[in-house]
Amino acid sequence: MDGAGQAVSSDAVVEDLRISALPLAETAALICRNAGSAAAQNVFTLNLDHVVKMRKDAKFRGAYRRAGLITADGFPIVLACSLQGKRVSRVAGSDLIAPISAEAARSGKSIYLFGSSFEVLIKASRLLHERNAGLMIAGVFAPPQGFNPTSEDARRCIATIGNSGADLCFVALGAPKQELFADLGKSLLSNISFVCIGGGLDFIAGTQVRAPHWMQRGGLEWLWRAASDPQRLLYRYLLCMAALPGFLARAALVLWRR
Repeated sequence: MDGAGQAVSSDAVVEDLRISALPLAETAALICRNAGSAAAQNVFTLNLDHVVKMRKDAKFRGAYRRAGLITADGFPIVLACSLQGKRVSRVAGSDLIAPISAEAARSGKSIYLFGSSFEVLIKASRLLHERNAGLMIAGVFAPPQGFNPTSEDARRCIATIGNSGADLCFVALGAPKQELFADLGKSLLSNISFVCIGGGLDFIAGTQVRAPHWMQRGGLEWLWRAASDPQRLLYRYLLCMAALPGFLARAALVLWRR
């Protein structure tokens, strides 16, 4: 993508969604450069669980179609891109927090933290300040349990984010809530970039432990997560594994049709 966020030919197309081929550092730089301006964009990180959910949730898919920047979060997405002859780096939401925060501190852009819990937000905010001298945190808010990301309450939250003077907003609600909230936020606040980061702030605060780097590099982070919380995640990943062969076949067909 270029500086205005326009797609370039090196990007891949997965599930009719354009996946950015930019590596992590360049992705973070692009996001910060566009934030706080007319070029601001929503940033979603696609994984196979999102693909499975989108097939049953038209609103979720619509939010993805309107996203300004989509990265490959997860080995299946990277593999699908490679089947099209596209070399795409894995860029997870959690990975974006550190380089975006560093770039925001350098460029004077301010960040709002939304989601997770109040305790996590306070600790993550403090640690981000300590690691990035001069970083401006415009505000933090943890919505209550059962928060509806497209409700009037959500609209009031978005108005608060707008009034904070933030250029970017890290959204940590989990899918599809965070993407639906970001989609609504971008429609109301066109100059703010909403970046969906999943459990990234929990990793920073230490309330969740991320998989070791060797598992992340080997595409096995899903196995770590499933083992950490099998009751919640095992069925989700079984659905993903069942969907994987057809998903990869459709991705390969994109190249064949060209």
